[in-house]
Amino acid sequence: KIKLPKKTARRYPAYELYLYGEGNYAEENKNLLLTGIPVLFLPGNAGSYKQVRSLGSIALRKAEDVDFKYHFNFFSVNFNEELVALYGGSLQRQTKFVHECIKVILKLYRDGEFAPTSVAIVGHSMGGLVARALLTLKNFKPELINLLITQATPHVAPVMPLDRYLTDFYTAVNNHWILKAQDLRNLTTLSVAGGFRDYQVRSGLAFLPRLSQHDSALSVVSSAVPRTWASTDHLSIVWCKELILATIRALFDLIDENTKQITEDPKKRMSVLNHHFVRHPAKIFEDNPEVFTELTGIFMWITVKASKWTYSVYNDSDGKYFTFPLASHRKSYSHVYCENSMLDTSSWIYGCMNSNVSMCLEATDLSWRAELLPTTKVVMLKLPDYPSLSHIVIQVPPAVGNKYTLGCEFFKEDSRTVQLPVTHLFSFGLSSSKILLNSTGLFYNVQLQHFNQIYQAFKIHIESHCQSLKERKPNVYRLHIPWSHEDSIIVAKVPSLTEISAKLHIAQPQNDSRVPELNIYSSSDCQYEVKIKSYPYTLVFQIIRFHASAFPIYIVSNILLAYGGQLSTLRSTGQCSDFSLELVRTAKPYKVEPLISIVVFLQGFNWFREIWESLSLPEVDAAVLSRQDAWFPLVSLILFLFGTGIAYWSGIFFSTSLRLFSSLWLTLIRPTVLQNDRLMTPRRLCGLLTLAMVSWTTCGAFAVLLIYLQYFMGYHKPVCAFVTSVFYFQDSDHSKETSQNSGIYTVKTQSSMDSVPEATQPLCKSTTIAEAVNSLKMHVTILNLFTWIVLLNLPSLIYWLKNLRYNVRLDPDPCRFTAIIIICILEILMNSSTSEVKSSKLLKIAAKVPLPLSVAMLAFGRMHLYRVPHFVTFSLVLHVLCCVV
Repeated sequence: KIKLPKKTARRYPAYELYLYGEGNYAEENKNLLLTGIPVLFLPGNAGSYKQVRSLGSIALRKAEDVDFKYHFNFFSVNFNEELVALYGGSLQRQTKFVHECIKVILKLYRDGEFAPTSVAIVGHSMGGLVARALLTLKNFKPELINLLITQATPHVAPVMPLDRYLTDFYTAVNNHWILKAQDLRNLTTLSVAGGFRDYQVRSGLAFLPRLSQHDSALSVVSSAVPRTWASTDHLSIVWCKELILATIRALFDLIDENTKQITEDPKKRMSVLNHHFVRHPAKIFEDNPEVFTELTGIFMWITVKASKWTYSVYNDSDGKYFTFPLASHRKSYSHVYCENSMLDTSSWIYGCMNSNVSMCLEATDLSWRAELLPTTKVVMLKLPDYPSLSHIVIQVPPAVGNKYTLGCEFFKEDSRTVQLPVTHLFSFGLSSSKILLNSTGLFYNVQLQHFNQIYQAFKIHIESHCQSLKERKPNVYRLHIPWSHEDSIIVAKVPSLTEISAKLHIAQPQNDSRVPELNIYSSSDCQYEVKIKSYPYTLVFQIIRFHASAFPIYIVSNILLAYGGQLSTLRSTGQCSDFSLELVRTAKPYKVEPLISIVVFLQGFNWFREIWESLSLPEVDAAVLSRQDAWFPLVSLILFLFGTGIAYWSGIFFSTSLRLFSSLWLTLIRPTVLQNDRLMTPRRLCGLLTLAMVSWTTCGAFAVLLIYLQYFMGYHKPVCAFVTSVFYFQDSDHSKETSQNSGIYTVKTQSSMDSVPEATQPLCKSTTIAEAVNSLKMHVTILNLFTWIVLLNLPSLIYWLKNLRYNVRLDPDPCRFTAIIIICILEILMNSSTSEVKSSKLLKIAAKVPLPLSVAMLAFGRMHLYRVPHFVTFSLVLHVLCCVV
């Protein structure tokens, strides 16, 4: 643990700074006389500072390999495992603390020979966003950071925008990075996403916002990272060994020989990151590789004139040079492709400019043009791009104890490129497309036509058949997305049936006309059948992946529509209909969606946007999603239907829970007197003020939870009492009769009352069964609505409980003022009944308001979930007014 200045420790009592070490290294650095390169690790949402171990341990092993010529000191910040992805009130505090930590870290090196002037930062999840937010601080010097690596960080938008502090923080950070793009050129940023295994942060959110300085920012998916080629979940990206190795290799390659620190050259930093995270040429990184190299050694020179050549080496003690004259191939072919299964880092392919002799002593090293794949390294050259080359030279070194194969072929691009249209988005598995490839070469390129939207999800089935069953090299299939680094690579045996899941993380930009490709690194004499087939569930899964956070909006919107329908029925018939029946009647997508779609369409016109902005209305969330190519009307319809289903079963759950609770309540506590009280009494007013004080002095979400539990338990006038009366009269053969007009149970005669237990008679006298049933149905719906308010405010409550030992009052509190209003509403509603509401003059307005509120909720709440309680509260304020007016 690093001791912080007293002022810093007092201001941030919950946060700490640590230095990671193990073994002798840890003992040697206890006195904090550090001489290495500082790297600061920032954990994410509920993350531990101990997650730095994977980076620190592997970096230490790497330093041991180079005899500590260079080494890194890994620091880590303890954020007390705060839920910053759900509660944004502490993000600014974390950012300021990290600034203080950077100043403390740099002071530890000030007396060293090679004292650093900046710190490299590795941020996991929300830790990466906190690192980016450092640049928004007024007194922060941008030169304090020169390298930022983020792991599974949602840069674009919050996954669950549960409070305005979170969305405001994102807006401030992203706007600063766009407006101050020129000032950030000296900061190199790498964002690594986890791919489809990361169910918490989809990779589309981890792509850095498109900036003007493309030369200083890089976004990749782990499945496309060379020597990793795998998707990671949200946590395992921190300890995925292949990915950590790539990160540590990159860090060591970034070291400047002169300063013994990370290089100050932004171009070199981007070159290193591209080498390790985008295209690895199977060569050790060199800052300025030699353009020309000498071909030395007593090797045999062999000229190959054929257009296709393969060669196998096993335990050969003699080296060879194979030369391919290009003059005879330039007219017939456009490309040359070579592959080598020996995965060492030595050079192996060259270009010769001497056309007079069959051998050359000086050549261009083309190995830097190669690309590393899981089982081979390959190089593809377009012959017109190399007009000065006369020969291609393949070097085969002595292979003592090794076995590997090489192959080269010349081909025309058209002969190896086929086009395959993908299935339509709405085919729902009813259609498929396929193509048959009779392989005579080593490489095929299948262009996937019309594959450019995030909702297009299908399976690619590749079946390979070979003429002979002799041992063959495995096939490599790569799904290449040209506009982003999100490729996926699969290795398959031959013959085999391989299934590839084809989905996009980000849609194709409008100014990009490139086509996704399926690259097949094939075996000759094999036949490949490529079949594309979509399935209905793949579309649903993509919608869930991109819009799962919007489910609460659609659920509450459906409940609100049913609630408005209940009020409307109560006004017209005097009876409150059942929630599930009202949900079926009122929850219609055509009542809500068309208006939002019209507004989104009109916002494409300048005149409408000017009118909209003059009214100070926020932008419709669907318009923002539409600009991100993440929206179209069918998505909203599917989400609405999902919301209807969940709302239906939630209504059944609450109704059943109340009935079961009432049975238990009747068994344990016999009601004595349930008076027909006023809506507000001095005792209730005292309770209201107490809870309001709790909200103001501690946590608003805590006060909301207390009043919610009080409402559920029926602290003053139990909802369960209504159910008790219903159950009792429905089960008694001597105390009920069916009304001929309305079918409502009422008390028959006084003689019938004599058979009712004495303790329950006051209850029966004070209310009718009809009123009890109507009130129960209404309270079930209100309870359902407020349950979602409690759930959406739960993260701030959890945060407050975790930090209670440091501060009794949550500051800032996203729901303090809303909580006071909710307390007043529930305190009144728990003592109300439908008899008071149906006679109100405001009932007509209260019944019509939920529909426009549902529309507004879907329009402005998809990307701002914290607005949901405001819409619900406004609707229930009218309900309260109906009880008194």
